[in-house]
Amino acid sequence: MRFTPRSVRLTLALAGSLAATILAAAPAGAAEPPIRVGVLAYRGGDHANAVWEPTVRYLADRFPQRGAEMVPLDLPGMDAAVAAGSVDFVLTNTGNYVELEARHGVTRIATLHSSRSGASGAAVGSALIVRAGRDDIRTLADLKGKSVMAVDPDAFGGFQIAWGAMLTAGVDPYADVKELRFSGFPVDRVAFAVRDGEVDAGVLRACVLEELAEEGRLDRAGFQVVGARTEPGFGCALSTGLYPDWPLARLANTPEDLAKAVVVALFQMPDGHPAALAGGYEGWTVPMDYQPVHGLFRSLRVGPYEHLRDVTLLDLAREHWHWLALAALALLWWAVHSLRVEHLIKVRTAELRAANRELRREMAERRRAEDTARERQKEMDHVARLSILGEMASNIAHELNQPLGAIANYARGCTRRLEAGVGSPAEFAEASRAIAAQADRAGQIIARIRDFVRKRAAQLEPADVNGAVEAALQLCEGRARSGNIPVTRDLSPGLPPVLADRVQIEQVVLNLVKNALDAMDGETEGGRGVTVHTGLDLEGRVEIAVADRGHGLSEDARARLFDPFFTTKPGGMGLGLSICRTIVESHGGHLWATDHPGGGTVVRFVLPAAEEKVDAG
Repeated sequence: MRFTPRSVRLTLALAGSLAATILAAAPAGAAEPPIRVGVLAYRGGDHANAVWEPTVRYLADRFPQRGAEMVPLDLPGMDAAVAAGSVDFVLTNTGNYVELEARHGVTRIATLHSSRSGASGAAVGSALIVRAGRDDIRTLADLKGKSVMAVDPDAFGGFQIAWGAMLTAGVDPYADVKELRFSGFPVDRVAFAVRDGEVDAGVLRACVLEELAEEGRLDRAGFQVVGARTEPGFGCALSTGLYPDWPLARLANTPEDLAKAVVVALFQMPDGHPAALAGGYEGWTVPMDYQPVHGLFRSLRVGPYEHLRDVTLLDLAREHWHWLALAALALLWWAVHSLRVEHLIKVRTAELRAANRELRREMAERRRAEDTARERQKEMDHVARLSILGEMASNIAHELNQPLGAIANYARGCTRRLEAGVGSPAEFAEASRAIAAQADRAGQIIARIRDFVRKRAAQLEPADVNGAVEAALQLCEGRARSGNIPVTRDLSPGLPPVLADRVQIEQVVLNLVKNALDAMDGETEGGRGVTVHTGLDLEGRVEIAVADRGHGLSEDARARLFDPFFTTKPGGMGLGLSICRTIVESHGGHLWATDHPGGGTVVRFVLPAAEEKVDAG
């Protein structure tokens, strides 16, 4: 229930008598100290004296034996004075009272009823001001990224109310504004800083802007209020809601009788008294409910609720018990699930161990099979080379007979000359050199055959393709001459080396050339022969092509040409081309056959150059 000064006055007849009794009970001539009233000087001492000195003088008149004096204080001074007990009463803003109540046990005994109070009796709010024409700052949310000035972090109307409103609008002044500054008392500095462009916005206690304009200290038209709102019965510009007006509070050590007498005196202040006019209020009323202030401080975690910033585990448990219960259930489920998963893991691990043992056994068998296959492949390569030489034995024998026959002829000629006693030393020397040359030639043929048929592991090293082709062709020369088949060399100079086993490459070329010569058997038309070509393909790989002008291949033969044990020759083993393909692919290459445009077949294979060679294994 709200009591107006007039209604309170009508009920104070008995209270007035009580006050008179208290005053009369004081011993005559007793020298009592004056009643000291601490007043918050939010606009400086001069303003406080002008506004509140008449009220204190009114109390002095009501207590002539003691008198009364005013003590203007700022916020730190107010706290120090109450802590020291150097004042009897304090008249301060709403927020400061709540802090003093919690910290020092002061008790409100009356609440100021301002002439500008709203219909609810509340009269304290905040106005955030900017210079007129700032269209970029219309609402509290627009303060993000702007500079803001307030009087003091503990000023209730001068900052804390606005702080709460800004948080509601989604703006944290300590995190979201460009700069937050505090000017200190008096609060007038904030308005002047906004006017002079030092900051974008300022926080004032409601009605201070209007008071400064009435005093002629600034032009009200030069300012606009951010997020302006109205409260019924309240005549000043506002950006926030309203809170109860200033209380008069007594200290814990102030005598109760004195407090009663003071409040009775204030309630009995006549209408229109000069003290009320100077203070801009209509009178005094019973203490109002300050719970809204506690709610604000609790949300801001300031004042008596500053300890909320240090959240304990118990506080978290009380505030979030339902989430903690949910987390406990989740943890329990996770524990059960973990046990189940651990059991399944053990089962699966045992299964995997068994499978792993089986896999290792299979891998070992596979490695043994692969090693056996490689050994068999080596044997097959070796057999293939021996088979090739076996098929060409007569031709190779002819190749050897030529140097051996020449050696025999030279030796016999020398013998006859020696027996006849003719011949000069120069002739014998020439014959000896010829014999040595033919012996070297026979030795080279035997060395090439021995290297070709020798069983050994593959040795990859940079190899000259033209050299390998030439070595293979030399082994085929006798076969070509016996069949009267010309072999044309078309070897491109300057080819890059390939990373390969040269003997295996010779084996591939020799097999392809021998097949080409076999395909030319019975072909007697002039101009027909075998051509061996080397060069680079479009992708920069080294290409070797063996072309014949024989009878060509059927579709079925072309499809199965590289299959093991497939052959078109009577008595053939069907392994030559299959082995050739295996060798070429193990070197990272590719082997294929096409029809010759002029009749016959062209078999090609490509190998990557040594600098482009990748591991094919």
